[in-house]
Amino acid sequence: MFKRIPGILMRGHRVASAPSRDYPYSALEKQKPYFKALGLDLYDYFSGTLNISIAPLTFEMTKPEFTFRLVEWTDLHPPETFSFSRCFVIFKGIHYPGWVYYPHPETKKRHFQNPSLLEAIAMRIPEIQYGDALEAAVNLDEITVRAG
Repeated sequence: MFKRIPGILMRGHRVASAPSRDYPYSALEKQKPYFKALGLDLYDYFSGTLNISIAPLTFEMTKPEFTFRLVEWTDLHPPETFSFSRCFVIFKGIHYPGWVYYPHPETKKRHFQNPSLLEAIAMRIPEIQYGDALEAAVNLDEITVRAG
């Protein structure tokens, strides 16, 4: 069962979509082959994440469709665990299929997100900008949403 949650597009750490001071490459582009080999093909999706503030709500990945443990996708830090749950990003009435992308904080070295910031990988969304209102439709069988 999918639940629509209102949100605002926020600027993230800007490491998923392009080279940064932390990575000489797009982190998501570098991760895609590893995820594909483990069973999740993200090549049709935009190579970046949408950082959606759902505050004052928070979320927790409880039974994600995919969890990939300790993926060694870079030599710049230790392996990370990632979970994914299907979602839709709804902008200007159009539903864009995607995935909630959840790098587990217990395996991350940097770029932590607060529990009110949902990261989504979706198809390219024309004209979307930071500060825009949108909705994320998340699968309540896999993600728990709580009042903050």
